[in-house]
Amino acid sequence: MSTKIVAARLATSAGVTTVITRSSNPGNIVKIVKHIQASRSPASLATQSNANSHHASDDDTASTPLALSTSELTLQEPKIPLHTRFLPSSHPVRDRYFWILHGLRPHGTLYIDQGAYKALLGKAGLLPVGVVDVEGVFAQQEAVRLCVVNKRATPGPDGKYWEGEAVEVGRALSNYAAAEIVRIKGHQSAHIGSILGYADSEYVAQRESISLFSRESRPVSPVREMVDVGGSVGGSVNGSVRGDLGYEGDGGGCDIDVLVMGGMSIDAFGYEESG
Repeated sequence: MSTKIVAARLATSAGVTTVITRSSNPGNIVKIVKHIQASRSPASLATQSNANSHHASDDDTASTPLALSTSELTLQEPKIPLHTRFLPSSHPVRDRYFWILHGLRPHGTLYIDQGAYKALLGKAGLLPVGVVDVEGVFAQQEAVRLCVVNKRATPGPDGKYWEGEAVEVGRALSNYAAAEIVRIKGHQSAHIGSILGYADSEYVAQRESISLFSRESRPVSPVREMVDVGGSVGGSVNGSVRGDLGYEGDGGGCDIDVLVMGGMSIDAFGYEESG
């Protein structure tokens, strides 16, 4: 179940509508797509309104059983397969930001203080003074996790300069290797050259190489209005889905495939564009 929710989260965060439905009947996919397209079409609403008006005016003439059954068949809507639809994010992650956040395996962790995190939300880069601790072994331009912690003025019993639970807020491509950041963390950018003997950048990570989970920090892009079929991910989901994923339920828990619509297919290793 967790892998399917992750797949749906990846798709919706990229602005893609995601549908969970049974995999036993491949024809369900086409029916669901047609249903979604019809529900978004203004013409379908007008047709339904006209049909209801026509049915009301024919009540007097449709007195025979044959006439009643014919009228009912004419107005009967096609059966919609059971499915759950996850709505796309109103502030989707695009291109490089999505790749950094979901397409790269992190090689380590940078622990940053609250001030550095606020600066990142304000579209600033990550300066060494905001780095509290480093974990892992990584080289320049490798992906790392960004975790916010409460900074201590003095080291605690464990020797760390932070306390409490570390909260992961995003990912970044580091301008410096882990061993270099250990030496410059907590210092002003002007001191990097004297500490390392060189200064490739004043930032530990450039802002364009940082992608945060927070919606307020994402570039805003329009969401596609048309629905088209992309790829699928197999699995099963039982019960209700909760969290920051918007969804519309047209069915219950069942053996499912995740159908991703909107020009993108999701697999266990990341994502790929499909046109």
